[in-house]
Amino acid sequence: MKTRLAILGLLLLATPAFAIDPSESLDDPELQARYEKIIDEVRCLKCQNQTIKDSNAFLAADLRREIRRMLEEGMTDAEIFDFLVDRYGEFALYRPRASGKTLILWLAPALFLLGGAFVLWRIVRRRMALPIDDEPAEGA
Repeated sequence: MKTRLAILGLLLLATPAFAIDPSESLDDPELQARYEKIIDEVRCLKCQNQTIKDSNAFLAADLRREIRRMLEEGMTDAEIFDFLVDRYGEFALYRPRASGKTLILWLAPALFLLGGAFVLWRIVRRRMALPIDDEPAEGA
């Protein structure tokens, strides 16, 4: 029984190894670096919390092959990202582009921070306006 559990544990630990891109690296080191950068910035559309670099889903493997093909054909990074956005939407990118549709995603953190600072400022101002009670409480 212990042997079976040990084998099962080892198999579960080995699953991240399946996510490694089994195809050989590109001949040009610059293209390989671009390839690594691109697949690290594209979201796996099936897993949704992983990049296609880390995912072992079939869709991620297909996207890696497609990106490799586009790089070998001489497409720029921007053209590849445009292709992915046209086909799958902005959701395919981990860092959505700053556009009219995604502007709220980029502005929301700053707006929440400013709103929190304003609320804190108002609370401090109201507390400062309260009278200070210098007399000790009775029975203390």
